[in-house]
Parts: sequence; structure tokens; C-alpha cells
Amino acid sequence: MSQSIEVNRGSVEANGIRFEYLELGDGPLVLLLHGFPDNAWTWSHQMNPLAQAGYRAVAPYMRGYPPTEIPSDGRFDPEALGTDVSELIQALGDDGAFVIGSDWGAVSTYAAMALYPERIRRALVIAAGHPATLSSTFNHPEQIQHIFHFWFFQLQKVAAAALRANDHAFVDHLWTFWSSDGFQDQQHISEVKRTLAPAGATEAALSYYRALLRQPIEHPETYETMLGKTAVPTLAVFGAEDPPRELSKDEYVNFDAEYRLAIIEGAGHFAHREQPEQFNRLLLEWLSADGTDARTRN
Repeated sequence: MSQSIEVNRGSVEANGIRFEYLELGDGPLVLLLHGFPDNAWTWSHQMNPLAQAGYRAVAPYMRGYPPTEIPSDGRFDPEALGTDVSELIQALGDDGAFVIGSDWGAVSTYAAMALYPERIRRALVIAAGHPATLSSTFNHPEQIQHIFHFWFFQLQKVAAAALRANDHAFVDHLWTFWSSDGFQDQQHISEVKRTLAPAGATEAALSYYRALLRQPIEHPETYETMLGKTAVPTLAVFGAEDPPRELSKDEYVNFDAEYRLAIIEGAGHFAHREQPEQFNRLLLEWLSADGTDARTRN
């Protein structure tokens, strides 16, 4: 195993899917949600500090990412993702949790905050703005270039074949393209490639992108709800070298609860891995701002 921490492994049924997860620590639940191209081990730098601070860190493999099941109904839209978050929290034995999401994990977090705000105590989102900011992407050529994969991944079979080619070389490209200059994380990237290797896994990961663009048509009520103001305290974290940060400077207008924006220097899209010490300091400060002692709270 390429990761350096010892964790427990578990599985749980939530929203009709068997989720596999990594777990460490006891205390209030902190749900850690990964994005693309990534897996649950992306949180290897956060799980031990969270456990030492008195939290129960649980990092599931997201729907469709083995060993979590690929959903038989083929749903990967934000409504399904948000429901996953709510039901995972309940299945893990808690009524409410702190939720940390990166990339698609952040989209899932925003969906859960819109649909099930009572389940989330505080949220931290990485590298993804509020859903209401998505349309402004089209006003900035740099932003369009940065998310070129959104459009390419609509090509279904062509995109899946390209992603699998040459030992998932596309994954290497995206990590290099999105990370800060000189950042190396090859052991973890190799682990990500193993996650995408089983039959159907690559196609499942790409389905998130098609489902997002179809959401306004297929799930209009959920789409409108997600565009509304968020009522959960939220810390948005971006790497200083991640272009989407520019869209979030004024997005406090999309929140009815406390909102903070933090920029991490020397980081790109994967700030929690590129600058884990800076990120962990922000994370633990944000969780502790909930107002009670993690070691005495259930």
C-alpha cells in the first residue's frame, strides 16, 4: 500500500449503494469526500490529524469508484450525490456531521447543503465554487480552458477510451495541469489509477460530468434549489494557482450563513495534498469554530 497511515476499512449501505470507506478516530463525524481523478486515499494527510484532534474521520469511495458499487440506476447527478451524503451520515450512526469535499466531493457537499442542511454542522469545500457561480465561468477564457475536460467528457465512449489509454495517462496529465508547479504525488496517482482500472469504473467517473450538464433538464427543481443561498456555515478553500478561485471572491452573496474564503499559497487544485500543513491548520480551526470541544461532543 502506497499510503503511510494505518486506517480501518468498512462498508455501509446508503442510498441503495454499498459504500466502502476508510476510517480513523473516534468522536464527531467528519465525512471526507473526494473528487476526480482521485479516491478516498486523497485524505491520507488529514485523517491522522483529525483523529488526534478528537474526530472520527471517514473517507468513502464515492459512488461508482471501486470498491464502492457502481449504481445500477446509472445516476450520478447532484441530487443523487447530495442524498448519498445525507444517507451516509445517517448510516454511519450520526444525525449531523462536518463535511469536507474536494472537487466532485465539493459538488456533493453543496447539493447536500441545499437539500439536507440539517445534516451538516459545518462544511469545507475545496476547488469548487457555489453552484450559482458556474454560469460565470463562460465569461472567462482562462476558466473555460481550465475545465476543458467538462466538454471532452461529454463524448462518452471516446472520452472513456482516452482516459484508459496508456495506463490512464490522462490522469497524470490532469494532476500535472491542475497542480502547482513542480508538485509530485506519483504514489497517490498510481493508487488513483488502480481505482479507475476495474470494468465500468472509468465510465462511472465520467458520468458525473454528463449528469451535471443534464441536471437543469432532468432535475430542474433540485437545480433551482442548489442555486439558492446556502444556510450552512462554509469555508471555501482554493489553491492560489487554481484559476476558479477568481470566481469566488464575491460569492459570499450566495450564503445566508457564515462564509469564509481561504487561498492557500503554493497550491493548485489539490490544496489538501499540495500544502497539507496549511490546509490542516485551516481545517481544524474551522471545525473548532463550531463552538464545542470535539473530545466531549457526540
